[in-house]
Amino acid sequence: MRLPRKGERGFTLIELLIVVAILGVLAAVVIPNVSRFIDAGEEEALETELANIQTAVIAMMVDNQLSTLPNPVSAATANMSEFPDLISACMTAGQKVNDPNGEPYQADDKDGYLLYGHDIDANDSDNTTVNYVAQQFTKGTYTCDAFGTVTQVVLP
Repeated sequence: MRLPRKGERGFTLIELLIVVAILGVLAAVVIPNVSRFIDAGEEEALETELANIQTAVIAMMVDNQLSTLPNPVSAATANMSEFPDLISACMTAGQKVNDPNGEPYQADDKDGYLLYGHDIDANDSDNTTVNYVAQQFTKGTYTCDAFGTVTQVVLP
């Protein structure tokens, strides 16, 4: 171990302990606030997702000139390619008859009124699908009544 030269000076033990104590106090104040902000952000994200799904259902109903949905969803789902119409044979059941242009759907057109991968017109050769939501799967699970009101299902 070398001896300190003239004019060299290090930190004393007291100075180091004071710095550690200050850092400890700051951590004790900051950490609980950060976790509170994270929880609030997750709640806000779920509320925003619900609003986006509700807006998408309304847009889909307006685009397809629907006043009510033929197959309301009572089983909660997070898959928007099955929401809000879980039935897979709308045309054979007589519910999805004409597209918004008034043209009849063909047997090979995609069935159902869906928020993700919705077949908007009766011309299957152009593969025209519309995504009313950005992603197929959501974080929350949702149900929808016949009038298009979306409900978020909170799992225990």
